[in-house]
Amino acid sequence: IVVSVVVTAAQTETILFGANGVAESLAKGAVFVSSATMDPDVARRLAKQLEATGRHYLDAPISGGAQRAAQGELTILASGSPTAFASARPALDAMAAKLYELGDAAGQGAAFKMINQLLAGVHIAAASEAITFAARQGLDIRKVYEVITASAGNSWMFENRMPHVLDGDYAPRSAVEIFVKDLGIIQDMARTAKFPVPVAAAALQMFLMTAASGMGRDDDASVARMYARVTGTHLPGEPK
Repeated sequence: IVVSVVVTAAQTETILFGANGVAESLAKGAVFVSSATMDPDVARRLAKQLEATGRHYLDAPISGGAQRAAQGELTILASGSPTAFASARPALDAMAAKLYELGDAAGQGAAFKMINQLLAGVHIAAASEAITFAARQGLDIRKVYEVITASAGNSWMFENRMPHVLDGDYAPRSAVEIFVKDLGIIQDMARTAKFPVPVAAAALQMFLMTAASGMGRDDDASVARMYARVTGTHLPGEPK
């Protein structure tokens, strides 16, 4: 079993088929577990290419971040052949608190992950907008956090990311550039499908503006800092 957890499809392809790639060194019948977030069409292509060599490919993007990874409590959104699942089972059991088996071919897991990323990106952008707007209104944003997390406007991303804003701590747990990539993939998928995603498109622009402001490698809650700098609003840890 080889488990690949990298950022992009291109990195995954290099690991598989680049110089000294694992596609050549894996034993016949071994399984490659691909956990990068990528376009489903790319996952299908990589799976077809690897399976032609007599190895198996499990499309298995993950959710949960570094903390849950360290605890072996990831959510894994997987699809692939029954043989790929059977071969990968020891690794999946070690890594996952929740394993979703989403189909018998690569691409389904990737598609599920992109729906998650659409929501995650929109929720981070909305949470950042809300907390900075609250600061602009002169509200105690720690009290705002307390109230919202007990109210209908809460989201998992608001609850998880806005403490970074409250503490002025933008050390990257998940970087801005991750959502530039993922929301960009969603735009490409939507354009191909001729399906409108205007809310996701707006969120992508917020992440692009944040990256363009020099915060691309900082925590994705830095979208709040971008709002603050554009509007002259003070947030904790930021210069007045």
